[in-house]
Amino acid sequence: MATDYHRGERAVQDRAQLTRQASHSLGGIGDAIPPVAAAFLAAQPMIIIGGVDAAGRIWCSQLTGDPGFLSAPDPYTLTIDARPLAEDPLANLLGEPARVGTIAIEPASRRRMRINGRSTPVPGGLRVLPDQVIGNCPKYIQKRDYRILADRNSGQAPGNRTVARGTALTSAQQRSLRAADTFFVATADELGNTDASHRGGNPGFVEVLSPTVLRWPDYVGNAMFLTLGNLELRPVAGLLVPGWDSGTSLHLSGTTRTLWDHDEVARIPGAQRLVEFTVTDVVEIADAVPLRWSTPQASRFNPPVQDVT
Repeated sequence: MATDYHRGERAVQDRAQLTRQASHSLGGIGDAIPPVAAAFLAAQPMIIIGGVDAAGRIWCSQLTGDPGFLSAPDPYTLTIDARPLAEDPLANLLGEPARVGTIAIEPASRRRMRINGRSTPVPGGLRVLPDQVIGNCPKYIQKRDYRILADRNSGQAPGNRTVARGTALTSAQQRSLRAADTFFVATADELGNTDASHRGGNPGFVEVLSPTVLRWPDYVGNAMFLTLGNLELRPVAGLLVPGWDSGTSLHLSGTTRTLWDHDEVARIPGAQRLVEFTVTDVVEIADAVPLRWSTPQASRFNPPVQDVT
């Protein structure tokens, strides 16, 4: 992973006939954290992180803390003063050096940035040395404000949490996905270089086709295709569906295929392609984080959704 596209990203750019736009967007990928990005990170209470476990499964999770728990002491270092919960599917991976993808997002201002690189555990947290620092546009981000629970035991003490594991979605989890307006997706190339990204839309943009199959549209973006490019080389992914009002984390790991069929894609408003995700592993952690978020204000860029049932 570097400040250039790999062969999977280039293959998707070529197929989408967006090579020229992708070349222009390449200027948005750097290897250092500029001062404005460092200030942005310092104001955030959450960062999304993805990685590949020892079994080759990809997982996506969230780390939280008071603003200031993220810092960039220099342009080539991100420090995170938090570690995953013991129940988190990334806990073991992040206990040792690992390749990770991260995305810091501020829903209230619809700003986000990604930092992908090499993570090392340090006392009380992680140190990430960036390979890629990427600015992203505000499209499809639902506006939300947050509060941190006054009782910090909630979302922290093991006695307050329940963990459900499985290989298929329960009825309640299916309902949550049908109502979701946001999820995060982690992917990796064949070498394990990992990326974490945001997906948003109106409730119903995630189709639940069965207890083990999801489908979502790939909307117009910056033409980098960092996610689809990784899936071209390694068709597995990890999803995080945050419980914005409950602090629950729903983690899914599974396999993917990208659908380019014109007739199939055309039935979904705004879709350029579709991604089909087959669930292999489910981990749901109740009361996982102490953040609670307000009722969302939908992005004006969200395409309509025909059916949310």
